[in-house]
Amino acid sequence: MTEPAHTPSTLSYRLAVADDAAAIARLVNSAYRGDSSRQGWTTEADLLEGDRINADQVRELILADESLILLCQQNQQPELSGCVHLQKTENAAYLGMFVVKPTQQGSGIGKQFMREAETLAQHSWQVQTIWMTVITLRHELIAYYGRRGYQRTGQFKPFPSEISKEVMLVPDLHFEVLEKRL
Repeated sequence: MTEPAHTPSTLSYRLAVADDAAAIARLVNSAYRGDSSRQGWTTEADLLEGDRINADQVRELILADESLILLCQQNQQPELSGCVHLQKTENAAYLGMFVVKPTQQGSGIGKQFMREAETLAQHSWQVQTIWMTVITLRHELIAYYGRRGYQRTGQFKPFPSEISKEVMLVPDLHFEVLEKRL
């Protein structure tokens, strides 16, 4: 994938509130699972089926201590263009559920949005490191994050046990931990 020559200049950001939970769940599920996710390049549809998250789970993340969901909107439209979950961990911040709407992927939104999320984590919790987990089979995502300064740590985590084997289309999925010094 080639990088776009331009980045969007009309992005706005805000923190999610509980009333945003349903819209966030729809956005996340549209970007990662099912046929709609195939419009972008971040799909997990060949690895997992079913919803990735529901509105109640999103609401829990929004209301949890030291947890934020940052939302991105383009051209002052009410529709969400992206979301990312940030969670304070021991001496760092975890970045997860990073989503750009599938039809807007490849436009430069992700690069700009990620910088905003990293800055928010650094200023909110005075952390110098941010980390994430990526499914090991998602080589294109690992490469994308590498271009954003994330390093492979050599650490791996098992796939969550609460994920039913029935939703896994590929056996023995694992996560690789990536991290970046801010």
